[in-house]
Amino acid sequence: MYIPAHFAAGDLDRVAEFVDQTGAADLVTFDGTRPVATVLPVIWERPERPAEAGYGRLVGHMALSNPQWSTAAADFPGLAIVHGPGAYISPSWYQSTKEHGRTVPTWNYTTVHFIGKLTSPRDVGRLRDVVTRLTERHEAHRAGRWWVSDAPEKFIDGQLRAIVGVEMRIDQIEAKDKLSQNRTPQDRANVIVALAREPDPQAQQVAGLMAARESAEAEPGPAR
Repeated sequence: MYIPAHFAAGDLDRVAEFVDQTGAADLVTFDGTRPVATVLPVIWERPERPAEAGYGRLVGHMALSNPQWSTAAADFPGLAIVHGPGAYISPSWYQSTKEHGRTVPTWNYTTVHFIGKLTSPRDVGRLRDVVTRLTERHEAHRAGRWWVSDAPEKFIDGQLRAIVGVEMRIDQIEAKDKLSQNRTPQDRANVIVALAREPDPQAQQVAGLMAARESAEAEPGPAR
């Protein structure tokens, strides 16, 4: 992924929070003739000491009948893309447009790319653990929530036999926050106001991300 320095998101704790909140990724592999992609709910299993143990694993599952897991070329790493919100940015919002006119439209967004070798475990115990953890992540906050144990045991066993695990050993992480960092403070302030007024919920989310970034950068650092 092309990442100019001013758009790089290097804080792994913030990247982890973003991935956990998003909860899904586009898994892209190469079958020898063309790219293949599937959207998967995922969990990032992070090591306790990243500097010593790498970046951990991305885990999920897909249907056994989905050929992607069996056709992924072993010599090519997989790519998992976690998408955040994105929004069109109009030059009409910039103060710079009024001052000199040398502006163009762009698109603001956040995204994380995971790159690494893939395996497809079919151990029922491991699959049950992944399914249970994914369910817990997305059901825990719900009133009258659903539990894996709510379904008949034989039914769950059958469902587990119909899926295959997806595990990526993460060799590389590329994270990008493209949030108008290359614009003037006044341009960014105008963009935040304009995006907050847009009817598209994603535009409003981008406004929130930009505002949070501005607030964080405005906070005074520790006294020296």
